[in-house]
Amino acid sequence: METTEFENYLELGTGIFTISDISSILNLNYKKVHSLLNEYWDKRFANELGKKYSWSVHNSKAVSFHTLVEFYIFFQLKEAGVPTHQILNAHTELSKRFSTTFPFAVSQIINKINCVGKRIVFEINEEELINLDSTKQLNMMFIKSFAHKLEFDNDNLATKFYPLGKTKSVVVDPSHQFGQPVIKNTNIFPQTIFNLYKSKETKKFIADSYEISLKQVNDAIEYCKTVA
Repeated sequence: METTEFENYLELGTGIFTISDISSILNLNYKKVHSLLNEYWDKRFANELGKKYSWSVHNSKAVSFHTLVEFYIFFQLKEAGVPTHQILNAHTELSKRFSTTFPFAVSQIINKINCVGKRIVFEINEEELINLDSTKQLNMMFIKSFAHKLEFDNDNLATKFYPLGKTKSVVVDPSHQFGQPVIKNTNIFPQTIFNLYKSKETKKFIADSYEISLKQVNDAIEYCKTVA
């Protein structure tokens, strides 16, 4: 596995997510996302790695799908009180070990984040751990639940994210609509379905009109109510 290119410009297949998108899709506080995004990319990671993880779109900062995934891990580690420099060191070390630009979007890493008391560790193998300092216990449920909502390719790099879980039809797929949430295997935005539903159209009429199932209609409505 090796990803050497930083997805720091608009390109088909990488997705495009603004701060508002990140907050909505990941269900995270907007102000915290804005603050941490600036620290993560502009002041720490970008400067120290000599790379840029974001770009500007209509006066707003935007990032790729893999950076979106990495940001969730970063956000949870910061919420647990892990210093930014510790996260940066772990990111750099794991990037080298796994030969990837986006180690926090790799399944073996996401699934091996653990808490030992107040220590947060990345379990490389049974004999080797990367330790991170924290001031409070990290609720592992958040990261494990997040991992279960991700789909990975043969190189174990995240490719899709299901905000409501994989049993639901709404997916964030960078190969469809620049990564904006859509109904799986279509280019239909959930908001389009939800707007018709709010206009008092019946679910059957909506399903027939867009040639989708009632389950897909219900999933789209559920997603829009969740992020409202």
